[in-house]
This record gives sequence, C-alpha cells and structure tokens, in this order.
Amino acid sequence: MMNLRNSALILAGLATCIAVSCAGPQSADKSAKDSSTATLSIDTASFDTTINGKSVKLYKLVNKNGASVSITNYGGRIVSLLVPDKSGKLTDVVLGYQNLKDYQKKGEPYFGAIIGRYGNRIANGKFTVAGKAYQADLNDGVNTLHGGSKGFFGQVFTASQNGQTLSLEYTSADGEGGYPGTVSVTVVYTLTDDNALEIAYTAKTDKETILNLTNHAYFNLNGAGDSTILDNVLQINADAFTPVNKTLIPTGELKPVKGTPFDFLTAKTIGKDINVTDEQLANGKGYDHNFVLNKSNATTPVATVSSTKTGIAMEVYTSEPGLQFYSGNFLTGQTHDGKGGAAYPLRSAFCLETQHFPDSPNQPTFPSTLLKPGQTYQTKTTYKFLVK
Repeated sequence: MMNLRNSALILAGLATCIAVSCAGPQSADKSAKDSSTATLSIDTASFDTTINGKSVKLYKLVNKNGASVSITNYGGRIVSLLVPDKSGKLTDVVLGYQNLKDYQKKGEPYFGAIIGRYGNRIANGKFTVAGKAYQADLNDGVNTLHGGSKGFFGQVFTASQNGQTLSLEYTSADGEGGYPGTVSVTVVYTLTDDNALEIAYTAKTDKETILNLTNHAYFNLNGAGDSTILDNVLQINADAFTPVNKTLIPTGELKPVKGTPFDFLTAKTIGKDINVTDEQLANGKGYDHNFVLNKSNATTPVATVSSTKTGIAMEVYTSEPGLQFYSGNFLTGQTHDGKGGAAYPLRSAFCLETQHFPDSPNQPTFPSTLLKPGQTYQTKTTYKFLVK
C-alpha cells in the first residue's frame, strides 16, 4: 500500500524516480504463493529519449481523486494505473516495467500496449482484401500475433496532452507489416473523475484493409506484483466463446459457455475451473479465448472483475463484439525486472482485450474487420474502477 509520503511525491510530481509500495516489499526469493505486492519504482527519466528520430516520454494523467495513469507514447503503453482500494490508498493494478529499455526487449509480452494493425491472431498471417492476397509478418509460430513484428506496440506515437486526456497519433505506411493501405490512427486516453480510463480509437485508410485495434493491459486487482489473479472474481456477459485449435486459431464455431469452464455469466473466481480437464483449456494453457459478447448498452458492463483483498472492482464497457480473456498463461516469473523488481509468475495477471474476433479475415461468419477509404473506424472501451 502507498504511504502518505510517497503519495505526496507522486501527486506533486516532486521526484523523477517515483517509488510507491503497493502492499509491502517482495524479495527475489519469495515463492509464487507469496501474495505480497512488490514496490513500484518508475524511473521517469528513462522514458525521456529519442527512437528513430521521434521523441519518447512518459505522460501522467491525474484526476481529482488522486488516481493516475502513466502512459508512454512508445507503443501507447499503460505503464502504471493507480486507483484507490477499500482503505482509500492508491494501488497500481497493471503490470509493466519501470524503464523504457525493458519494453524494447524482444519477446516482452506487450505490457499495456496499443495493439494494431490487427489485435490477436491471423492464421498463417494470410488474408485477402479486394481479391488480393497478403502475407503479414509471422511472429507466433505459423501465425501472426498482434500485428506482427512491426506492430503498433513498438511504434512511437505523436503525443499531445490536455489535462486528463492524452491523444496519440500514428500513421502506418502502406505495406507496413504486410498490411495494405496507409492508415492514420488516433488513440485518446482519458482519465475521468469517476476513476474510469476511457480509450477511444479512430482510424482512416486510403486503401481497403483490415483493422482490429485494442489495448493489452495486464491487470491484477490485488495489486501489480501480487503472485496470482486466480482469486480475482470475474463475470463476463457472454453466452458463447470461439473455440481454438492448438495454435490458438478459432475453429469458426461459436460454442455456448453453458456447462463448460468458460461460463462466467455468474461471477466466479478465475481459478475455480482453470485446471479442470478440458480440451480448450489445454489448447490455451488456461484461458486465452475470445468471448462473444451479448448485446449491451453503454450503461451495462460487458465484464466485471473484483478483488476481495483490496476491494477494487473494475467494470469493462465497450462497443466491440468480442472480449479476449487471457489468464497470463505465458508469464514465467523467471526474472525480477518488473516494477520495483517484481517477478511476474504464471497467472499473476489477466487481460480483457476488447476486440473483433481473432482471424476474422479468414472466417466469413465472424464480424468483418474490413475498413474502406471514406470510412472512419471508431470504437471505444472504458475500464471503470470502484470499491466494493
């Protein structure tokens, strides 16, 4: 938990290196069963650099409650997200690194990044647009994941901050990553005074293309650095999900969740069914599946998560038809280079990535991800935090 001195330092911006304790120190020899949360330490100066001639910085949005989000324009990454717990103390609920160089490492798990041009997987990286075949970069075995090796997660966005809003812009050149069309993208982050992080995406293209944008924040409502999310309680408003093969490509089926471990219509802990014998759980090494969201309105969350430890709850609102629930199955905890020296072990975070469905360009029954000249791509997702 954050003490008063560190809280004051953060809110006043009096230090370059920000240090807060989320729930006590965690030494490198702690086992995965130790749920104490590591000390967060972000060297803001390390984000102040130039990449490929473009300026990179760490931007901070703070609301009237003292809640804050820190975002770098390198990949549009959410580096920290501090929200009040049941005691009113600020807790960081997203995983990440404390300096820029770690975000540039090959194989890092897309912590907090804007994902594009295509969120999730495309089978064999192949797709057809306007009768022409295209080949995207292969970066996930035989498939393309999150746009390929030249995805938005590694690009520098042009940033403009106005109070509690950060606007990020990027132009993806025709052919970048194997995708057609020059695509101009704007992503706007807004931290509201009711502790909601809004992410609004807008894009246009000069040639027919496919586009599927999302954010890859890794959440743990016990606090970033806590060893597990299996005790976080999750509800997803989805009657069906899209089963996958062993390379995590959808089979094309929409399978009812009823009677399966994928039934989150009634809230349950993430860990309740994660280890049961199930072909789909085996394919994903846990949950790594797209949920087909039931139709909802702007006032109805598509998912809700809560922590009994901190009392923090998160509601997810989106205009997207799908939600990728990922239970952190590929986190290893082998190194301690997370914020405050934290190791992020298996299933110490979850992702709720709002999206169109994986491999939609090759699945004619899935919602289309085609974007044409003259059209405007628009979608919005909100992560709202409250205390239960």
